[in-house]
Amino acid sequence: MKIVVTGALGQLGSELCRQIGPQAIPLDIDTLDLTNGKAVIDMLRPMRLDMVINCAAYTQVDKAEKEPDLAFAVNATAVENLVSVCREADCPLVQISTDYVFGCNEATAGTNRPYREDDPPSPQSVYAKSKLAGEQVAASYEKHLIVRTCGLYARPSDKRAQNFVKTMLRFADTLVALRIVADQYCTPSYVPHVARAVMFLAGLTNSQPAPWGIYHVTNSGACTWYDFAVEIFRQAGINTKPEAITSAEYAAPAARPSYSVLDTTAYHRIGGPPMPDWKAALEEYFCERRKLQIAQ
Repeated sequence: MKIVVTGALGQLGSELCRQIGPQAIPLDIDTLDLTNGKAVIDMLRPMRLDMVINCAAYTQVDKAEKEPDLAFAVNATAVENLVSVCREADCPLVQISTDYVFGCNEATAGTNRPYREDDPPSPQSVYAKSKLAGEQVAASYEKHLIVRTCGLYARPSDKRAQNFVKTMLRFADTLVALRIVADQYCTPSYVPHVARAVMFLAGLTNSQPAPWGIYHVTNSGACTWYDFAVEIFRQAGINTKPEAITSAEYAAPAARPSYSVLDTTAYHRIGGPPMPDWKAALEEYFCERRKLQIAQ
């Protein structure tokens, strides 16, 4: 099989290439500009592809408020170009999306019920709107799998990865006081677990892909970013007590969902590999981190 993985230098893309092995064809901005339709067709058409997994994305949430054209080009126009290639090759497209497509809507208002795949999206930021636009483009092609996930953090061995866990561990060594938002609920998710789930949905670890459509894939449970930070420091054995603040006090340029926990029932109903609780997933991260430290 020939499986193109775009965004291959990112957290999820690199892990998917790792798990897929030699069948993966890794591509990133250094090898292909996905927003250039001609370049996409010229490179991918001759490959006779069996699948495209699109992990490429513009993910700078705050910066997107000032660069909406670029955000939409990467998160939506690029998907149009990939759909064209997949349609011609008659191969599946796996589009990675985000919990940020949800924000505040009537389906879950005041209930703190995790969002299901059929709940109406309510994007609040340019980034979120551009990712939803990418979903809509992907869904226009029959053979699509849209995988929404949340709060990704890669293996500690991924030296390029930038994520909340690494940031907290770095800041704990440099700052006297940490101020962490305590009113945004989500589910931090360990990239190896998410990649394993994507492999299952794509039919790469079982006999056939899941029925076309949208799937939510995260670790289980829910917490605030403050709760996550506290647990990171506890498991790392770091005596740091962050200060809990509100989103209003943090005053980020782009709005974040106050509650974006995803319901993963549909994924588990079709027999996907179990997704551990977020605390257990973090324990796995630190177990590998300790092994790396011993090896060094």
